[in-house]
Amino acid sequence: MTQYAIVTDLNRCVGCLGCSVACKILNGVPVGSYWNKVLRIGPFPKTEGAKWPDVYTYWLPLQCQHCENPECVKVCPTGASTKREDGTVQVDKEKCIGCQFCAMACPYGVRYLNEAEGVVEKCTLCEQKLSEGELPQCVAQCGARARFFGDLDEGIGSFKGAGKIPQDGDKSYESVMKTFCTLDEVCEPYTDADIHHLTDVGNGPNVAYILRDGMWRGEE
Repeated sequence: MTQYAIVTDLNRCVGCLGCSVACKILNGVPVGSYWNKVLRIGPFPKTEGAKWPDVYTYWLPLQCQHCENPECVKVCPTGASTKREDGTVQVDKEKCIGCQFCAMACPYGVRYLNEAEGVVEKCTLCEQKLSEGELPQCVAQCGARARFFGDLDEGIGSFKGAGKIPQDGDKSYESVMKTFCTLDEVCEPYTDADIHHLTDVGNGPNVAYILRDGMWRGEE
């Protein structure tokens, strides 16, 4: 069974907000709303009682988690919210009545009402780009190569990120966007203990985060 998801290496993320801006531009997200927002977590002392500069901070991109058992789908009275065969959770705007039951049921607050259209919106993992064999916009535009997209059934090491700029040949934007690197090719080594998820309240969040040498506080 396919389960598309995004993995972010928090040790590589620099908090530039490029993913959030790229998402808003491509998907026409209204001012004041976000499909992908970046939170600052910290600063926290590296050891008990420590003070600056012995502190650490990391940036946490927050979006729809495309859950295994999404609560938003369960409470939708019209069937507008569905979990597809590729594992993504999508909203059919033709069926959505804007009741916001799904937004209230989401544990992560990543849905909102588009008041102009009267429908609920959220991250779609850029399904329009996936259908063309491209990466979600937030992954493609990550300058730090911290975000990767793929199928969890194939292991996160195989997840794809934006391509490397070649030493020779075509270095154009269009060419680079058609090449990919994998998470294991780019990222520092990690263990299973370094892989984290947001709080699971029975919904099974699928978006994952890698954090080494730091206390995971994404659940708070």
